[in-house]
Amino acid sequence: MGLFGIRKNKSFLGIDIGSTSIKLVELGKENGLPVLLTYGYAERAMSDIVNGDAKEILSKVAVLLKKLYTQAGADSYQAVTALPNFSVFNSVITLPMMSKKELDSAIHWEAKKFIPMPIEEVILDWRIIDVIDVDKKRKNYRILLTAAAKNLVKRYVEIFKQADLQLLFLETEAFALVRSLLGKSQATTMIIDTSAVTTDIIIIEKGVPALNRSIDVGGITISQAIANGLSIDFKRAEQFKRDIGMSGPSKISRVIEEILKPVVDEMSYSLRLYQDQSGKKVEQIILSGGSAYLPDLSDYFSKIMNIRVIVGNPWARISFNQELKPALDEVAPRFAVAIGLALREII
Repeated sequence: MGLFGIRKNKSFLGIDIGSTSIKLVELGKENGLPVLLTYGYAERAMSDIVNGDAKEILSKVAVLLKKLYTQAGADSYQAVTALPNFSVFNSVITLPMMSKKELDSAIHWEAKKFIPMPIEEVILDWRIIDVIDVDKKRKNYRILLTAAAKNLVKRYVEIFKQADLQLLFLETEAFALVRSLLGKSQATTMIIDTSAVTTDIIIIEKGVPALNRSIDVGGITISQAIANGLSIDFKRAEQFKRDIGMSGPSKISRVIEEILKPVVDEMSYSLRLYQDQSGKKVEQIILSGGSAYLPDLSDYFSKIMNIRVIVGNPWARISFNQELKPALDEVAPRFAVAIGLALREII
């Protein structure tokens, strides 16, 4: 049994397999609302990622996932997971309006021009973002292309098979973040999702990721820079990062600011690129991931980008025991992807 003694008619697992951890959330539905049944977190050793062959790593992840599932007390075996944003190719293309059959063929033809690997080696998905006027008589589709390598998809399927879980869907982290952080909001939004090793910059238009970029700067990068700059151990640097962050003038805030410079540059570039391509402006920025709670980080980004910046709360649309609120608030940014994945089959 999970956190509650309620009867579970049908529940689903959202499982986020990250670079250094696995997050699991089980959601059910009560009175038409998503309800939290249980959740869990397990750390992965960095050596599992850096060393060993692919089969060995896959097996270790499957064993850890199965252990996490048991410890969390989950009931459902039906799961949704996501491919990391940096491993998925995204592009927005424009095509004239045509029949669905013609459109499908045209998209596959266009995809060959944009996807940097043989089309036979990828799984291709697409969806229409909107329709734009060319002139009084002609209209074009703006279409989001998403492609993932078949061998990568196969590895994820094998992990869940070995963990004795039924994988219902495999999608991208970007769509999961839209579900958990934006809900039904149609506001044009930039999501900054910082994991241990990367930062994803995603622009959401009408609930669809219209631009997606990734940069190799993450929470570990920041902590290591503080450790080197202050000549302290990594664990202490991690604590300084979370206690001080960007608050006030200090050596720590200056180190973080220097490390975040490539992220800020990429954010500025993405805003300009999106505006040039779509003619639209981003209305807000939402922070997610482990580093989202760094003191004064939202204020720092807001001043530089001149846009409203908030820390996302993926629990906002979830019903849960209020006694758990302090614990859930503390881990909220880390669980945004897992919550969004579980919500796919609930909402």
